[in-house]
Amino acid sequence: MKTDKSIIAALALTSALSTTPALAGGFYVQEQSAKEAGRAYSGEASAADSAATIFFNPAGMTELGGITIEGGGQLLFVDARQENTGSTRTYPGVAGTFPVTGSEGGNPFDQPIPVPSFYASAQVSERVWVGLGVSSPFGVSSGYEDGFFGRYDALDADLLTLNVQPSVAIKLSDNVSIGGGVDVQYIDATLANALPNPSPAAPDGRLEIGGDDISVGFNVGALVKAGAVRFGAHYRSQVKHTLEGTLDVTNLGGPLAPLNGEYDATTPITMPDIFTLSAALDPGGRWRGYATARFYDWSDFDRLDFVAPGFPPTSSPQNYADSMSIAAGGEYDVSEKLTLRAGTMWDESPVGDTFRSTRVPDGDRVWASMGATYALGDHLAVNLAYSHVFVSSEPIARTNVYYGGTAAQTTTVTRSNSTGNADVLAFSIAATF
Repeated sequence: MKTDKSIIAALALTSALSTTPALAGGFYVQEQSAKEAGRAYSGEASAADSAATIFFNPAGMTELGGITIEGGGQLLFVDARQENTGSTRTYPGVAGTFPVTGSEGGNPFDQPIPVPSFYASAQVSERVWVGLGVSSPFGVSSGYEDGFFGRYDALDADLLTLNVQPSVAIKLSDNVSIGGGVDVQYIDATLANALPNPSPAAPDGRLEIGGDDISVGFNVGALVKAGAVRFGAHYRSQVKHTLEGTLDVTNLGGPLAPLNGEYDATTPITMPDIFTLSAALDPGGRWRGYATARFYDWSDFDRLDFVAPGFPPTSSPQNYADSMSIAAGGEYDVSEKLTLRAGTMWDESPVGDTFRSTRVPDGDRVWASMGATYALGDHLAVNLAYSHVFVSSEPIARTNVYYGGTAAQTTTVTRSNSTGNADVLAFSIAATF
């Protein structure tokens, strides 16, 4: 039997639709600094008090003297649960819909998820600083138990990014600094879900897409001081990736059996623009206050394309909405050695009910954070932080159409009530020379 290329194109697109929107909606990782974690990222573009300013606003390097190095990481303990609220599927040639049963999948996230980071800044002249940041701004590792009721939407997801950011900052005057950097970003992703077979007696098939890419973006920032107040602004550009890899189809039976095999595939994925405005109040005593607003340009992610050599290009609308987050925090110097801090943040999800996926069940988040810095001497300090993240309960009603436009067309609807929360531990060591 000759393989129907339109079936493969539709099949591959269905898998991408059930994964990549979740990637765009729920894979941004802002956990890049233990000090910022302790104040709920309220000082991002204006605090300029650690080498991690290279990631949040490289202009802030002009507030650092000599050589500053900071290395550390964060551990994310994410708990997410799915409750089947009436998932269904169709069978070719049979009228009506039929329940999709199975386990609730357990907690899909690895425990813990590590997020390492490293930053180094050096003053090279009276007005010029250079720096290097290594971070992972997007990533996830998840997998549901076998027999999960949402298996046609999601089973496994592993996404890794590595972002290397050489940066420079210039002090234009005593009160105004600018900075910028190049983001060289590597991405590696593997995504999998079950495929419905036409026969009720047949076990599920499986589809797995894997690929990687290296692309380049940029970021620029400014820092302005006005008395006791510092204002910071930072822009991080889109990074447009095209994952190149393979699409593997296994265990399809009956008339779909010829589709089993490995295919070359490319999948475009665009990481969004992010714009940050931040203010810091430092009256010169023991306490400081911070406020930050971030804007995410998710609306540019309006469609998803899947391309496989020899198969027709396929597109599908995504209709993401722009989103934002707002944070406020403060810190207090208990002594010359010990500083305590705390903060809170509201983080809006860009994903609507129609596009939400069990792969990363995104929802609005509220952060409650606290942290501390302890100086071990004149040139060495330890930063610690803890955050609890409250994630809103959200409905999922995910429709996937497999083998569209053919006699084997099958529609699955994953209906779920998604609940979850997260705990985050952060640690770093900072050294100055």
